Amino acid sequence: MPRHSLTDLDAVLAIARKGSFRSAALELGLSTTAISSVIGKLERQLGIRLFNRTTRSVSLTDAGRNFVDQIGPAVDDIYQAMDNARSQQETPSGTLRINAFAMAAREVLSPIILQFVGRYPQVHVDLVTEGRIVDIVAEGFDLGIRSEDLVPSDMVAVPVGPPQRYAVVASPSYFAKQERPLVPPDLLHHPCIRIRLPNGAIFRWKFEKEGQPIQIDVKGPITLDEAALTRTALLEGVGIGFIWEADVREDLAAGRLERVLQDWTPPLSRLCLYYPGRRNPSAAFKAFIDMARGRSTDKQYAARS
Repeated sequence: MPRHSLTDLDAVLAIARKGSFRSAALELGLSTTAISSVIGKLERQLGIRLFNRTTRSVSLTDAGRNFVDQIGPAVDDIYQAMDNARSQQETPSGTLRINAFAMAAREVLSPIILQFVGRYPQVHVDLVTEGRIVDIVAEGFDLGIRSEDLVPSDMVAVPVGPPQRYAVVASPSYFAKQERPLVPPDLLHHPCIRIRLPNGAIFRWKFEKEGQPIQIDVKGPITLDEAALTRTALLEGVGIGFIWEADVREDLAAGRLERVLQDWTPPLSRLCLYYPGRRNPSAAFKAFIDMARGRSTDKQYAARS
């Protein structure tokens, strides 16, 4: 079955609207001969006559009228869809899908994402948090947020925060009853909150000092797989935890938690927003990247590093 272009359908609708091949040709920027040729070819392919023609007038046949009634709304919908697509190149709108692990999402939610949706109310941000590493292209995401060392080499990366680091912490009530560990092996004599990774493995606590790394397979009364649960257990005095500093920053400042072994937890990679290089990005995508680049040198981040 032959495929027809929008030009063919535009020609039919223009002639039906104007009642004249000549007027329709002027509207479409074609010659009268060209538009006559388009209609003749279309009629042959459809096997019906669309227009009755005389030297003085042009009118739709019954078949032509039915054809116009059916294609008219469909062509309008197509042009509306094209206009909507073009508008996304001019005015930020539509949906941005972002994948991040939970701590990264919490770090960028207020300074970037919430400010972005406040500034661009026609954009919807769909933020998905999960611990596993995903292929953002294959799974339909526009952007990802991960530690810099986890960003694929073929992606464009934009730093969006200071270097991250772990913190070894417990509640003041816990340390009131227990001696503070001075070196990582001391943790083997303490009840610790164990961490289960997204792949099911138990996380070995990682330390480094003066270039010497060490890993400790801690023991303890509970194993958790979510930072908010770990924080709750820490505040209840269950034991010592190994958690992203960002997740307990306010608790440390308020004295609800206390830190040990800080000289064994050096800064790690920065958080990065990353995305594949693409042609013709939407206005929403470009606006989000611009905001992220602006925040990468923000004084608020600099003060935290």
